[in-house]
Amino acid sequence: MRWFRAYPVLSFLLLLPGCGIIGGGEDKPETAASPFGPGGVPQHLRAGGGSAIKPGGNTSPEVVKAIQNYNPDELVWTDPDDPDAELPELDGLLTAPKQKGPWWDSETEALRESKRTGKPLLIWFTDSVRSTACKSLSANLLTRSDFEAWASENTVRLVVDQSVKGKNIDDTTSKVLYSRDLKKKYNASGYPSLHVLAPSGEVIGRYKSYRSGQEDFLWGQLKQGVSLAQQRQKSWKASLEKKGYRDWSNESGRVIFAKLAAYKEGQIILVEPDGLRVRTHEKNLSAGDRVWIQQQKEKRGIR
Repeated sequence: MRWFRAYPVLSFLLLLPGCGIIGGGEDKPETAASPFGPGGVPQHLRAGGGSAIKPGGNTSPEVVKAIQNYNPDELVWTDPDDPDAELPELDGLLTAPKQKGPWWDSETEALRESKRTGKPLLIWFTDSVRSTACKSLSANLLTRSDFEAWASENTVRLVVDQSVKGKNIDDTTSKVLYSRDLKKKYNASGYPSLHVLAPSGEVIGRYKSYRSGQEDFLWGQLKQGVSLAQQRQKSWKASLEKKGYRDWSNESGRVIFAKLAAYKEGQIILVEPDGLRVRTHEKNLSAGDRVWIQQQKEKRGIR
């Protein structure tokens, strides 16, 4: 792996203007604006009952600071103390089994999945044992088949349960403290509380409290928040594409949004916006990605 220190041959490729995305597909044509706003949600479903949907306006202080200080050219590598440490294989990440059930329980993994898929993150803060409202919300909305179908298609879901149980006392204590830290980080007050985040990590909306009979009202608000998060994702992604990031995929079609960090004799290192590095060989990439690499090599006289 030490050759990567001496051969960042194509690390500059994506920084040049005019480098289009190969194999990434074309944008879908814009549809006519809905008379009910960007989320297609009637006004009576958007009034009250949660935080006002204002991109950036509901972002936690930690996320605001991270966004303001974000610089993809100053990345934290997978292991800063050992840059030559073995890196995970791209195919392993793209084909890794998903979480058990529809909800992730790791914020790190859920955020990464949100970035990779481009789907907004839906966080559910709950107390599944002591909160009657949480139990009611789960039964009346979150476990309904129509909601499951919508959420699977449009979001990545993360559950933060204050009543989580571990394998033993120490594990349970650790998980409870982890849940409390996330609740504080995202400024989640009370249970239940639902948050919608853009894949960039920006909090788009917070929706707290629930009463039986409000499930359609709440779902309408979630749809609006997800719609706005998708819009924010487009601008976030476009800003990183100017800095060299693009969609990469393997033959199975799974996509990773990353920048080429190093190349030598077909061996490749990619780096994601959060600093995670992965390695692969160009033969494992999609046909479109292989064509793109060949074009860049030809432009620079590299065989």
